[in-house]
Amino acid sequence: MEHPASQTCPECGQPVPQWRNPTPTVDVVIQVPGRGVVLIERRNAPHGWALPGGFVDYGETVEHAAIREAKEETGLDVELTGILGVYSDPTRDPRKHTMSVVYTAVPVDMALLNAGDDASGAMVFPLENLPRPLAFDHEKILADFRRGHARLNDAGQS
Repeated sequence: MEHPASQTCPECGQPVPQWRNPTPTVDVVIQVPGRGVVLIERRNAPHGWALPGGFVDYGETVEHAAIREAKEETGLDVELTGILGVYSDPTRDPRKHTMSVVYTAVPVDMALLNAGDDASGAMVFPLENLPRPLAFDHEKILADFRRGHARLNDAGQS
């Protein structure tokens, strides 16, 4: 276990530990029935295509952060439909250790799809024809989503 860095308390002069913890983030798999998933092209490093998502603001719930990030980066209002998983590999983001709660969602009105915030593009891609490169660990996230999606489709045909 890593020992915390410390600062000095301005009142008593004693050391105050500062723990290094993963930064909370969210990602959103926006499924467009019959078409695929919404991805954004990142304007900033790390470049590539990515799921809409970002950092959770202090005092914000992860659910609100997911809805906010989807709107900021794609122009879409979304309805969250579930949690795909929590992804916390320390190497998932080259900038720092993050921990992402990944939601699934459906758009309210696809006519509003428009890149915004730090996205230079926003498009729908079929799961079997995703663009490359995918940023972060989004290849793994989408593979997990695809597996779950296939299981649901198989169950529906039994």
